[in-house]
Amino acid sequence: MRMAAFVTGIALPVFANAQEKLVISDWGYANDFLVPKVYEPFEKANNVKIVIETGGAPERLNKARIRGGVDIIYLTDKFSQIGIDQGAFDKIDASKLANFDELYDAAKHPQGDYGPAVTFGRYGIVYDKTRTATPITSWCDLWRPDFKGAIAMPGFNTTGGPSVVMMAAKCAGTDAFNDPDAAFKKMAELKPNIVKTFSSGSELTNLLSTGEAFIGLAQDYAFPAIKAANANIGWAELKEGDFAMMNTINIPANSKNKELALKFIDWQLSKDIQQISSIALGGGQGPVNKNVELTPEQASRLVYGEKAVTSMQTNPYEKLLTVNADWESRWNTVFGQ
Repeated sequence: MRMAAFVTGIALPVFANAQEKLVISDWGYANDFLVPKVYEPFEKANNVKIVIETGGAPERLNKARIRGGVDIIYLTDKFSQIGIDQGAFDKIDASKLANFDELYDAAKHPQGDYGPAVTFGRYGIVYDKTRTATPITSWCDLWRPDFKGAIAMPGFNTTGGPSVVMMAAKCAGTDAFNDPDAAFKKMAELKPNIVKTFSSGSELTNLLSTGEAFIGLAQDYAFPAIKAANANIGWAELKEGDFAMMNTINIPANSKNKELALKFIDWQLSKDIQQISSIALGGGQGPVNKNVELTPEQASRLVYGEKAVTSMQTNPYEKLLTVNADWESRWNTVFGQ
């Protein structure tokens, strides 16, 4: 009896001090900032222990969906759409998010009633402004004859590959989903202007820094490195607009800590967290909270403000995923891959 009382006496304090655990799945590349500035303050404010799982999007999504044990997952909008199609996520009750009404409309429901966007990025054209007398002002300028052997083109399975196909169709006066034959005929006409294809931002940076290419298709997260490698590179102001690239945040359907996960999402969407993240991380981290205030210099690296947000084109990932295999086959036929 005495032993039982003694064991109970030491067990109770341990139980009372037990912390909830929140498992967050992210890419890992920004955790030097996120851990001390976003995750640890949330831990202290909510008496919770955050456990981080990192890796590429496909494996993280499969891990969260099949194995479980993940409460929050960050993904690009393409992969979050794949997760939605697989039934991997819960819908989000926006009424439980105090900061939801502070978001730009484009960030609130980018993929229905699932997770909101947490950052805005953009995908467009960058080029060396010293190597052409006429600025690039349209996606259709990529087909200009004076750009022969000048363009670094993304591979199809990069983030931007399908966007190029959609723009090729528009430049041909049609729609890629309704008339893929015309879209890829137009893509074939672009071949003389393509010097090389690339599959990563570092490859693109190298091609533009050496001058092997002087036009590239890029996400804005890569632009600071590109600009540092070649100061003559600028971002093209396109009349059709850049393509919106969003990072989203979702709660896996098999999460065991959904209320705390909702609390974390609200934390991530707050003005203060959005502001410090945008300033510290730069390109590709445009704030989704419209109350964020940035200096002109800080804003110049980001998608920032109502005009910038609403001028972007959206990627219809739900439709794109249904045609992906067909378009990839057509792409490989055109480019011999």
